[in-house]
Amino acid sequence: ELSRMLPETTRVVFTTAFDQYAVDGFRVGAIDYLLKPISYANFLEACNRALQWFTLLKERQQARQAPPPESIIVKSEYKQVQILLDTILYIEGLKDYVKIHTDDRPRPVLTLMSMKALEELLPPARFMRVHRSYIVQLSKIREIERGRIIFGDVYIPVGDSYKAAFQAFLDGR
Repeated sequence: ELSRMLPETTRVVFTTAFDQYAVDGFRVGAIDYLLKPISYANFLEACNRALQWFTLLKERQQARQAPPPESIIVKSEYKQVQILLDTILYIEGLKDYVKIHTDDRPRPVLTLMSMKALEELLPPARFMRVHRSYIVQLSKIREIERGRIIFGDVYIPVGDSYKAAFQAFLDGR
């Protein structure tokens, strides 16, 4: 009964001689249920399980509080190149390579990387995949014409499977 009144973040290790309450113990989020007599090995295992749970909880909280990255580093032409996220206009996929088009470089940065791997590096609040071959920085979009995003003289199509998410972004602006 007491365990039901505790805050959700509280975890309990039950120690008892009665096994009939084990199911109830796990329903309230118990980390472990130890039956008496308790062996040292079982006790240690329960302690380690509790430590793992709280470590994971702490890591999740820190990950939420971590500031988003300001740049990414990619390999290009036998060197490591740092690209500030603020300068990226769009990213173009070319089979096993990607071209990162920026507003501060005369040529795009070409790197051996998949679109999926690069997409995972980018903060989703700022970048959106709009086509199988394109990711755009949402804040850099200035013109949209007939379902295509325009960057200078480049027209980026919005793929059918990405239209709903892109339209939701436009509606939420």
